[in-house]
Amino acid sequence: MRTLYLIRHAKSSWKDEGVTDFDRPLNKRGNRDAPFMASLLKKEKVLPDLIISSPAVRAISTAEIFAEKLNLTQEKILLEKSLYLCGIKELEAIVQSIPDTNKIVFLFGHNPAITHYANHLGNKFITNIPTCGIVGIEFKEKSWREVERSKGKTFLFEFPKKYLD
Repeated sequence: MRTLYLIRHAKSSWKDEGVTDFDRPLNKRGNRDAPFMASLLKKEKVLPDLIISSPAVRAISTAEIFAEKLNLTQEKILLEKSLYLCGIKELEAIVQSIPDTNKIVFLFGHNPAITHYANHLGNKFITNIPTCGIVGIEFKEKSWREVERSKGKTFLFEFPKKYLD
C-alpha cells in the first residue's frame, strides 16, 4: 500500500510588490495555519518517509514547518524544481519516480496543479484545495510506478478554514 498526501503551500504574502512569485514568503496566516495542519497529522501519527517540495519559498517554508512539527530532519525534504508551475504530467513523473522504499509521501505544491492532480488520482472530486489544504490518497499498488489516473482512494481532505477563522 502507498499513501500520498498532496499539500498546497500555506497562505503567502503579496505585500511586497518587488518580490517575485517564486520568492513570496508565508504571511501571518500561513505561519499560523502550517503548524496547525501539521499537528492534525501528528495527532493521527502520520509520518512521511519522504517529503517532496516545490522550491518556491512559500512551498518549502510550509514543508519545513511540517517537518519541524513532526520532528523530522530537513534531510527528509527533497526539493523538486519541476513542481513549480507544473501540470499533471510533471506530477505523475515525480510520483512514479519515488523509490518504493517510501510508503508514505508528502508532496508540497501549488494550485491549480495540486487540485487537478488530486482529482486525477483519487475517487472524490475536489473543487479547490485551499492554501495549506491536505488531500490524502491511498493506493493498493506495490510500486509508485503503478500509481496513475483513478487508481487512488481519497480518504482525507482537510484545510485550515474547517477549524480556524
